[in-house]
Amino acid sequence: MDPRRIHFSSDTSEEQAREFAKGRGTVDCCYPVKCISGHYGELLAREKKKLDVLFSPMIYSLPSFMHGHVTDSLACPRVMAAPENIKAGFIKEEDAFAARGIKYAAPFVALADRPIVPKQLFEGLRDVFPGLTLRETQMAVDKGYAALEEFNDELRRRSREVLNECAEHDRPCLLVLARPYHMDIGIGHEIEVDLQANGYPVLWGQYLPTDADLLEWIFRDDLDAGIISSPFDISDVWPSSYSANTNEILWGAKVAARLPWVAGVIRLSSYECGMDQPTYSPVQQIVERSGTLFFSFQDLDSTKPAGSVKIRVETISFYLEKYSADIIAKKKAASPPACPLAAVA
Repeated sequence: MDPRRIHFSSDTSEEQAREFAKGRGTVDCCYPVKCISGHYGELLAREKKKLDVLFSPMIYSLPSFMHGHVTDSLACPRVMAAPENIKAGFIKEEDAFAARGIKYAAPFVALADRPIVPKQLFEGLRDVFPGLTLRETQMAVDKGYAALEEFNDELRRRSREVLNECAEHDRPCLLVLARPYHMDIGIGHEIEVDLQANGYPVLWGQYLPTDADLLEWIFRDDLDAGIISSPFDISDVWPSSYSANTNEILWGAKVAARLPWVAGVIRLSSYECGMDQPTYSPVQQIVERSGTLFFSFQDLDSTKPAGSVKIRVETISFYLEKYSADIIAKKKAASPPACPLAAVA
């Protein structure tokens, strides 16, 4: 397929939901799931780039750099079921897809188990794309994973560059612990952008560097003491390691507690997220017990309280300016020797 024929919906916005959902929403309390209705509506309303197929897979599990070190890498069950949940709103009175000549494809896919993904996609798409073969599907899957790995590697390389610069100049940075959908400007409200505008580099937990030399240094004491079996082991703080994103959030908290130049952690969570609620206290305790600053935005929904966010961003900046030097010095004193980051002895 010509890549130029693949089109994505726009970033989430209040306007998108208002204009394109048109009463087809869901009673689900999960705001990111509700957002999908607006995305479907926008795609169906396009006149110049009309769709032949709307592809929205039901994702059972997620590829994760922690897979193999945890019990499982499952997606949130609400997010997994969302394609069928949202589809119901578009066929309850009339089939909005069929009326526009659009085929709807929502195959069940376990992305954490790469060997079975081609078969799952092939079974879900063979009737949508006549003539599709399993070999073609395998080739597409291989290219997709390769592109994802290249993207992840590049962002982790950039994160290490930021940490190198922070280490070289004893400069503080912030780490955002959130779910991937909070990178969407309409769901996360660009809070990390506001913080970065105040002069503080911002890293995301999903893209922390995973280089062996750095992780061995970060977790050297715990590895030597036998507390953990690998740098990705979170069993010391989170025995129920089934959820991919939850695992990464807990791991990110452990890294933040040990990296001296992460002077503050920002925790983002959407309104009434059931997956996040059990993690609030453990994440905060892990971070704060190291002396690292901790701030949270735990009820993000469709409305961005601009004034409130501005005040909180100013508060975070104030505390970083006042305390970051002491935090860095204290954490460096407690760290193992021979840090592999630039210009750090």
